[in-house]
Amino acid sequence: MTRQVLLFISVLSLSSVNGQVSYSIPEEMAKGSLVGNIAQDLGLDIKRLKSGKARIYTGNSAEYIELNKERGVLLIKERIDREALCGQTTPCALDFQIILENPMEFYSITIEVTDVNDNAPVFIKSEMKFRISESAVTGAKFALERAMDLDVGINGLQSYTLKPTDNFILKLQNQPDGGKTVEMVLQKPLDREKQEHLSLILTAIDGGEPQMSGTVQIHITVLDANDNAPVFTQGIYKATLRENSPKGTVLISVSASDSDQGSNSKIRYSISNSQDGNHELFEINEDNGGVILVGNIDYEKARQYQIHVQASDDGGLTDSCKIMVDVVDENDNKPAINVMSKSSVISEDIEAGTVVTMINIQDPDSGENGIVQCSINENIPFIMKSTSVNFFTVVTDGDLDRERDSEYNISVTCSDEGVPSLSSSVTLTLQISDVNDNAPVFERGSYEAYIIENNTPGLSIFTVKARDADWNQNARVSYILEDSSVNGVPVSSYVSVSADSGVIHALRSFDYEQIKDFQFRVKAQDGGSPPLSSNVTVKIMIQDQNDNAPQVLYPVQTSSSLVAEMVPRLADVGYLVTKVVAVDVDSGQNAWLSYKLQKATDRALFEVGLQNGEIRTIRQVNDKDAVKQRLTVVVEDNGQPSRSATVNVNVAVADSFPEVISEFTDFTHDKEYNDNLTFYLVLALAVVSFFFIVSIIAILSVKCYRWRRERMFYKSNGNLPVIPYYPPLYADVGGTGTLRHVYNYEVCGTTDSGKSDLKYVRPYSQSIISLDGTQTLPNAQRDTLINDNGDNQVSMNNRLS
Repeated sequence: MTRQVLLFISVLSLSSVNGQVSYSIPEEMAKGSLVGNIAQDLGLDIKRLKSGKARIYTGNSAEYIELNKERGVLLIKERIDREALCGQTTPCALDFQIILENPMEFYSITIEVTDVNDNAPVFIKSEMKFRISESAVTGAKFALERAMDLDVGINGLQSYTLKPTDNFILKLQNQPDGGKTVEMVLQKPLDREKQEHLSLILTAIDGGEPQMSGTVQIHITVLDANDNAPVFTQGIYKATLRENSPKGTVLISVSASDSDQGSNSKIRYSISNSQDGNHELFEINEDNGGVILVGNIDYEKARQYQIHVQASDDGGLTDSCKIMVDVVDENDNKPAINVMSKSSVISEDIEAGTVVTMINIQDPDSGENGIVQCSINENIPFIMKSTSVNFFTVVTDGDLDRERDSEYNISVTCSDEGVPSLSSSVTLTLQISDVNDNAPVFERGSYEAYIIENNTPGLSIFTVKARDADWNQNARVSYILEDSSVNGVPVSSYVSVSADSGVIHALRSFDYEQIKDFQFRVKAQDGGSPPLSSNVTVKIMIQDQNDNAPQVLYPVQTSSSLVAEMVPRLADVGYLVTKVVAVDVDSGQNAWLSYKLQKATDRALFEVGLQNGEIRTIRQVNDKDAVKQRLTVVVEDNGQPSRSATVNVNVAVADSFPEVISEFTDFTHDKEYNDNLTFYLVLALAVVSFFFIVSIIAILSVKCYRWRRERMFYKSNGNLPVIPYYPPLYADVGGTGTLRHVYNYEVCGTTDSGKSDLKYVRPYSQSIISLDGTQTLPNAQRDTLINDNGDNQVSMNNRLS
């Protein structure tokens, strides 16, 4: 069957492009049939359908259509019955949306379902019965029940036929609702004496292709004369009924009159048609014509009802009227909030105006009862926008910051304008995902740390700490020592930084006297992509330790010093003899020096200034004072524990230089020097004695070894084993070829050894024997040579091959 496609594209006021597409398909298409190429019609790439997780949203309606994302087409999912879907409503359409995410988009799709002639006209009753008086005049009308055809348009009910037509003909009248009323009109008077019963067939015919029809039997009983038929006071009655009215409510009362007398004037009322299920909703009192509600009225199901009432007397004459019932809507439905699509997690760097949620609102009430307004809670960076009728979107209205708010609970409240107003709400939870938008921040702008010199390498000095306001991997901080140098030496040889904890360790032992402080930079870097970082300056201060003793600069100490200072015998009290000058390379109190007189030849003659090291006389020098004065001064620092140095000061109490020289001659070599000389002399004597003893032992050992070897020769009587000796290689000179084996004999014999005591292994070659490698002899000469030398001590080397 030919498929018609109507395409309309419109752009709505969303941050993303939205459109509307309409298709037209016939009902009863087979499952899997093609509806349309939605990707092509919307201008979407198939990859976009897959990446956007495209899906169909129908709200609470059944899903008759499915989306094939692989092909980008719409297919029939379930068989569509237009009559079950829309009833008599035209046009009949399926409305749904296609939702895409990342970014969020939606497209409205309308599919019009056209009717096919798949239903024949049907009469509710299998037969109709009439009692008509033979006195009925020509032109009298009798209302017939209409047939029902679920199809619409040309496929719906089009005409009726009546057979036979001897006494009656049909008359059709169009109704405002598009239906047709059918009446049977008497065209030839009845005669009870000729024919008391008549049987007619009423046929209802539709206009479809092929044409379909339905029939019903009409049975007529002819009565005696009845001159007047009932007549309603109104042809059309109107009534209003509020939905949800209780059962038993009286809508209206109809009234008809009959001019006859007796039983022919008695009127009975009945509902003549049961179309649209009116018989289940309404009943009529057959005596007084009161119409009563017996079912539940729902405005959302039907807004108007037509009730056909017939009045008949006992003579078989009838009249009919129509009651038009308008249903008044009540605000009895809350707005239904349907979340079409939502993002449960969005990034904090999302742009303002981005759609995060799509909502469809449905309120089946009418008028103001069905007008809905929606809002969300305040003081959040989101707003709600109306995109089209009954469609709303929640969009961002400002910058998001996960570090400020990591989650939002968005309350959507929708209220209608009815009285009283009805509302409903839903809460959407939205998580904000982290973006690496915060660099690590150190707790301080700079750091200073102290370490005492002479520390142990590997000692922990200090810890730097940085925090990152981001989350998870983006907040994982690593610490890095930046490249720099201290006095030309890389700082990485001085300290190290733990990448995980930020602990700074010393890699060497520091000496305050060499370096007092140094600084470097530590970088904190997060684990984001790309990573963000910050740095801070760390200054390490070396604290002094009292590890250096004072050094005496003056007087200079030498082993050959004679007289350092001379004091005249006429010196007054407080005479400045000399000044001990000392320094301490430490700092602070470790370098504060004090001077004390430790020893002196005459402690009553001199004193040392505690702070300045000045040696002064504390009394008048007299003739009894010795010329030679020896002072020992101690220089001590103020460290804990303190360190000290001593200096010897030679002072001569004399008025002239010659006197000083004669007195200080024996000072040339002091006791300390003599002690050292004695030590070295004793050490040298011990070393010489050791080597002498070792030499004597070695000589005796050699002599003993030689004596034992001679004794062994005498005791053996010449029966010594032959020890083969293998020289490296010898060449065959004068032979017939190369020699593969070489033999070497060393023979030792005594003066009394006989010939029989010596035995030799015969060589493989009997022709020659080599004596010295350059001369060869025949075997006979060789034997003679052996015999001639058999009585002597020999040492022969025979090389045989």
